[in-house]
Amino acid sequence: TMTIHSENQIAEVHVRSGIYSSDTIFDYSKGYIATRLFSRQACFILKINNKYIPKLQEIGRLAFERETMKSIYSPNNVWVEFQSGHSLFGNIKNWFRYGEAIKQLCSGLPLYE
Repeated sequence: TMTIHSENQIAEVHVRSGIYSSDTIFDYSKGYIATRLFSRQACFILKINNKYIPKLQEIGRLAFERETMKSIYSPNNVWVEFQSGHSLFGNIKNWFRYGEAIKQLCSGLPLYE
């Protein structure tokens, strides 16, 4: 499911699929995307690159398009591969940078950028 909060420039995506369940926040006001993978008990954070990540208004349109017209191809699919590295736990400096929405999603979990 997807919820878009236009006033806060945030989109929330919730995937419920057993071990593949996750929550993702697109925080356009801060410029970051965070994905919490429940099976890994970790958060992955990505800086929004406007070249590859659709705008907030476009996300809503793409979600509607996909739901109502499943046969239409959209070239704006986004795939991200996270490579293993060192994790860190969020501190005050990180939470100011990432914002309150990502803090609520990822607080207490290892963060991977």
